[in-house]
Amino acid sequence: MGTDRDASRGDDARLFVAVRLPATVERIVAELPRPEATGVRWTRPAQWHVTLRFLGRASPSAAMAALGSLDHGTARARLDQEVTMLGKGVVCVRVEGLDDLAASVVACTRHVGDPPGSRPFVGHVTLARLARTARTAALPVAPVPAGSWLVREIELVRSDLHPDGARYTTVGRLALRA
Repeated sequence: MGTDRDASRGDDARLFVAVRLPATVERIVAELPRPEATGVRWTRPAQWHVTLRFLGRASPSAAMAALGSLDHGTARARLDQEVTMLGKGVVCVRVEGLDDLAASVVACTRHVGDPPGSRPFVGHVTLARLARTARTAALPVAPVPAGSWLVREIELVRSDLHPDGARYTTVGRLALRA
């Protein structure tokens, strides 16, 4: 039997599995400084989430079917206390507490979309993307107020790329075990 990554289907989309931020945590992130700087593209609230797994091009129906086998309870997520860099191009706030949930999502979706990467999971909310020429030293170091939440559901999200940044549309939701 073939896997979804072998199928050439017309309904494929660029997908990822994510945890959305509740309004209380969005307010914390929204209050962080965002100075204007050359080569820095700040994200908008509609883009804030924690990616559990990037699937790449895949069928939404196959992804939701695979996620249907997920048997995971709720998780407690919490913001790290500082703004940091992830690699050379992402300004973020790390999010702790989602490692087991991300591993479960990877396990049940391993045959959907692109093969799971070998990099370890690093939960984070992307605040900005930097052009190669951007000077990271100009970015502020701001303490992040405490923020945590109980993750009760995950989302399958379609990502459409646009010149002003990605646009995300939720195509499915899955409640976690209480």
